[in-house]
Amino acid sequence: MKTNFFSVIIVCFMVTTVFSQSNLNDYKYVIVPNKFDFLKQKDQYQLNSLAQFLFKKYGFEALMEGGKYPEDLIRNRCLALRSDVVKESGMFKTKLSIELKDCNDQLIYSSKLGESREKDYSRAYNEALRNTFKSIEALNYKYKPNENITGLQTQSSEARNEVTQEIEQLKQEIQNLKKEKEAEVAVNAQKVVESKPKVEVVPVPTIKKEVNNMETGVKEVLSKVLYAQEIENGFQLVDSSPKVVYRIKQTKLDNIFLVENTSAIIYKKEDRWVIEYYSNNVLKQEELNIKF
Repeated sequence: MKTNFFSVIIVCFMVTTVFSQSNLNDYKYVIVPNKFDFLKQKDQYQLNSLAQFLFKKYGFEALMEGGKYPEDLIRNRCLALRSDVVKESGMFKTKLSIELKDCNDQLIYSSKLGESREKDYSRAYNEALRNTFKSIEALNYKYKPNENITGLQTQSSEARNEVTQEIEQLKQEIQNLKKEKEAEVAVNAQKVVESKPKVEVVPVPTIKKEVNNMETGVKEVLSKVLYAQEIENGFQLVDSSPKVVYRIKQTKLDNIFLVENTSAIIYKKEDRWVIEYYSNNVLKQEELNIKF
């Protein structure tokens, strides 16, 4: 009776080992985290680096988390298992085990406990980790592509391509709308400039004051030099006081500005700056001495 019992136990162990090995052989990569949860710092006691080294030693293609991944892994993350080292509670022993999970966070493999009686943390963790990797060594891992996993690559690529195409299409639509809006603004501004009626030119040396204090808000300081100071979306023109005389806003057209709070524009005519505004329904034009 005892013989049969032990035979069943041995068979179960062999089946579990073969099943685990078969599962692990389906995966091409193992990703090692740069920090284990039971430690406070990245690669503390060089434990993460040791885990990567031991995985490679026993046949795995081990990659450190956050490093440069191969192209096939970038396209299909399910080719890799994510590894973790778990610490078990123990009063006089340090106990560690290895867990391997797939891309869906499903546990694929859990190793036997590796133990150490060392009191020094660095030695204890190092020894316990090496002992738990004996379970990994016994698996004799060798990668054998599984179509159920590698087949996800095509699906992932197709889905990614569809998303990329949709994003590019949206970007193009946004660019088209932006260009249409800019073209509309430019056409409207050009119409304002081109539809200018015959103007009355006022000599530069004189300064005139309107009876109604220029209802349009245009201030005449033709005998003074105006200095341009950059502000948001344009400039403010100040005299030597200094006093702000005009605030002008940029347009889509070169060297054409809108005067803030007035129905006036300032633009460059040849090498001179000119301001145009209405006074008593008469369009007037005056030169300005602006220093940019």
